[in-house]
Amino acid sequence: MKVSDQTTTKSNLQSRRNFPRLKVSCSPEEKIEIEANAKKANLSVSSYLRFLGLNYRIVAPVDLERVDDLLRINGDLGRLGGLLKLWLTKDGVRKKFGSDYISALLVKIEETQGDMLLLLKDIRRKHSK
Repeated sequence: MKVSDQTTTKSNLQSRRNFPRLKVSCSPEEKIEIEANAKKANLSVSSYLRFLGLNYRIVAPVDLERVDDLLRINGDLGRLGGLLKLWLTKDGVRKKFGSDYISALLVKIEETQGDMLLLLKDIRRKHSK
């Protein structure tokens, strides 16, 4: 079950305050790691540990920095594709730049697509943990 499937209402949170509490013993390093993981999942430590203990699937929020990188790369691909289309439709441009330059542009587009694919795989890997 995903965390997003759980309803956390204000009344639900207030009623939990009257529930029995559990104490968890851990080393200082473990405490730091648990707190960091809870923060990554955008949960309190209590909610994070409760969800783990009940075998709920914790879905981390999408890394917005990675999304910005993907948007930038997508824009780069659009610009490169537009340039290539322009160059290939004009005979004078093809003669001026030659096939070597156009081939290099195609390689650059493929490299950029590869970069975008790596970022997508990284986001998917982090999101599926």
